[in-house]
Amino acid sequence: MSGYDNHYERLAALDREILHYAALCGVDVADHAAIHHCLAQHHDGWPADKPRETLQGLLLLRLKVEAEMLRLGMPPPALGGW
Repeated sequence: MSGYDNHYERLAALDREILHYAALCGVDVADHAAIHHCLAQHHDGWPADKPRETLQGLLLLRLKVEAEMLRLGMPPPALGGW
């Protein structure tokens, strides 16, 4: 498998997880304001805050993969654009 395929597969897997946790948080990934609001709303206790924290981590990881792809001259697809 080439690095090209690996990057796109990694993004596809990340996107599935991001969409799952966004749904758990009740936000649409296309609504950037809702995402920002969700990520700023901390909940009391780990069980209530786990989906938000996980969503935030996944979004940061996606940004890192996108940055790596751009450095390699590979255009990353939009989030959920599969």
